[in-house]
Amino acid sequence: MFTFNLGIDVSKAKLDCALRLANGKLRHKVLANSRDGFEALRAWLSHQGVEQYHVCMEATGVYWEAVAEFLVGIEGCTVSVVNPAQIKAFGASRMVRTKTDKVDAQLIAEFCAERNPRPWQPPPAAEQALRALVLRLESLQTMHTQESNRLEVARPVIQAGITSHLDWLDKEIKQLIKQIKDHIDADPDLRDKQRLLDSVPGLGERTIAVLLAFYAQPERFGNARQAVAFAGLDPRQHESGSSVKGKPKISKVGHAFLRKALYMPAMVTLYKTDWGGKFRTRLAASGKPSMLIIGAMMRKLIHVAFGVLKSGKTFDPAMHGA
Repeated sequence: MFTFNLGIDVSKAKLDCALRLANGKLRHKVLANSRDGFEALRAWLSHQGVEQYHVCMEATGVYWEAVAEFLVGIEGCTVSVVNPAQIKAFGASRMVRTKTDKVDAQLIAEFCAERNPRPWQPPPAAEQALRALVLRLESLQTMHTQESNRLEVARPVIQAGITSHLDWLDKEIKQLIKQIKDHIDADPDLRDKQRLLDSVPGLGERTIAVLLAFYAQPERFGNARQAVAFAGLDPRQHESGSSVKGKPKISKVGHAFLRKALYMPAMVTLYKTDWGGKFRTRLAASGKPSMLIIGAMMRKLIHVAFGVLKSGKTFDPAMHGA
């Protein structure tokens, strides 16, 4: 049976779909990004005579999650969710100069047909809920910082309103922190994995919740390097011939929230723990600058977290020179 390829460019309100037929031609359809739209998509595919198909979409924001979860439950449907950077690079390789939702959907369908990306499976419900909670906490904390900065320069006429909002944010943040803790405690799998991560010196309660929200199922990644790349912490080198020798940098082609969440834990690990201190001393002795050492520790923390979660064994200081 022929497997059709369907590219979906997802936005908040709509789904731009491009169905690649057996002869290489494309058919387009625009549908609402809602439950009714998902049902209409299934009806449209059935009308086209599609029984087996591979759907591909970009992991942009959270707008793709509902349609991906809907489609993955349909018999004969394989769903892949890819890094937007892959689609961008694929488009550049084909010298695509036009960017519209319709063109993007077509490009995603062609990428799906040519590269056959690996299937995506939704995380367990407990992990999805935890991810929503930690991202909501991050949003509230960012909002609190913004309001605190505004209060410092606000005119008296609006200070009371900002202060009231800050009080509300304080209560919501405190409640959300407790909700995250209770959520982890109530789930046996998350609770056991929290215990494993808690054995890593330098990881606090907040960071452990973030790592569980994104890495609780380490089998989703082929190896620790892929887990690092998911956060955009993989090193990127820029060298060419004998004249171009750029300094190595982290790629940043990954989840920015994870990088932000790991910065302070990396600092604590480097300067407040025995194994982190030895790691810092070794890299400093090799002439590595401080910012590179911090980035290396952020990367190391993911390696260590991935290792303890996958092995089911607590942190062993002896394996890290401590």
